[in-house]
Amino acid sequence: MSISSALSTTKQIFSNTGTQTSVTSTNIANTQNANYAKRTAVLVSSGSGALVATTTREQNQPLLRQTIASTSLASGQSTLATGLEEIRSLLGGNDYELSMSTAMTKLLNNLSAYATKPSEATLASTTVSSAQDVVNTLNTTANELQAIRARADAEIKTQVDNLNGLLAQFETANTAVMKAEAIGKQDNDALDTRDTLLKQISEIVGVSSTIRAGNDMALYTSDGTTLFETIPRLVSFTPTKTYVAATDGSAVKIDGAEVKAGIGGDTSANGSLQALLQIRDDVAPTFQSQLDEIARGLIKTFAETDPNDPNADFGVVAGLFTHKDAGGLEQFDVPNAADSVGLSARIMVNSALVPPTGVPTLLRDGDINGLSGYKWNTNNDSSYSALLDRHAQMMQASQSFDTATGGTDIDLMSYASDSTGWLEALRSSSTTATETKTAMQSRAAEALSSETGVSLDEELSLLLDIEQSYKAATKLVSTIDEMMNALLNAAG
Repeated sequence: MSISSALSTTKQIFSNTGTQTSVTSTNIANTQNANYAKRTAVLVSSGSGALVATTTREQNQPLLRQTIASTSLASGQSTLATGLEEIRSLLGGNDYELSMSTAMTKLLNNLSAYATKPSEATLASTTVSSAQDVVNTLNTTANELQAIRARADAEIKTQVDNLNGLLAQFETANTAVMKAEAIGKQDNDALDTRDTLLKQISEIVGVSSTIRAGNDMALYTSDGTTLFETIPRLVSFTPTKTYVAATDGSAVKIDGAEVKAGIGGDTSANGSLQALLQIRDDVAPTFQSQLDEIARGLIKTFAETDPNDPNADFGVVAGLFTHKDAGGLEQFDVPNAADSVGLSARIMVNSALVPPTGVPTLLRDGDINGLSGYKWNTNNDSSYSALLDRHAQMMQASQSFDTATGGTDIDLMSYASDSTGWLEALRSSSTTATETKTAMQSRAAEALSSETGVSLDEELSLLLDIEQSYKAATKLVSTIDEMMNALLNAAG
């Protein structure tokens, strides 16, 4: 080997080790970065030895697609589970102490106790008070349920804004990748950014990707709607600030196509948007309609009736329970299913029974509203209990509930219990599915990381190899120096 070729080889070794050290150091610095793909300095043979031809980036598209898909499913399921837990909290703790079933059981027990001792005025007040507890539970739960819908709506707005922002960033990264591709290079940082944004987008909405000519990437939602193709497609949504039972939230649209809400406890939602829509437009409204049916059932159960023919005018004039109209005025009709939307937020105890102006014992005697023909205790007998017994029986008698709420011909107490059971079954299914989908997402992410992530042990081992190359180069430089000194000394 001539001195000139030795010098050339040495220079190339130093250049290679410098590039390799830089790449390896960057890898080590990003060991804990889940959004960083490992870089490798590729060596090729040249006239003066090895040469770093390019720096490649580890990629595994099948695993990336699996990670994105599982991320969407886990995000949607987790969002639904969180919403269900919030609704579940309205029922109290593990004993459901704030549930309708608990409040109504207390009312039935107090009513039965009053029927046993109808002369006890304190029991009359206690029964009316427990009826007020039922009303408060219905009112509070209904209002909080609409507040949950409003918060879900606000979160949808936030997610839509985030999605539009991510798509704008995705366009920038995608353009950088395409520009590098056009000049025969690879922008690894832009590729990392693009994949990272893809993962973040998948948390909001289900997404699939397609690589096209020039390393251009197009994005589509899980149901086929175009999300990004050359430019971002508009994701639009108009928020609704205030919710009542009759309020319908606006739709989320991607490129003009409406985003569908998820279905079921093991939800079909891909991403948080579909799960938030499910909470706002399906779960909460269904529970609200059940509360409304309970309120309607209570008004109907305790309605004033003719003692001579109790079934003739059943459900015409309200008794223990009445309701407010839109203006806040007390109404004494018994709503049907079609008119009961939002009734749980408007139900109230008949003011004629509430002290200090009301008389609780009217619950025992009848004719609460001062209407002729509705008084049962015509002799004003303090031991009269027939009407109280009837009320207790009617709470446990079968009646018709709106089938759209999951009801059928069933007694009021069972319907209230089934409503709690429906929510718990949905929550339980969601919790189990959340564990499964989260584990699936975690395994997919780990598999992707093992293929494209950085192994600290491997990088440290590579550094040792680079160090050996560097030592060999320095030894060669030392040898060349000795040769040059020998030549100079020989020359004179």
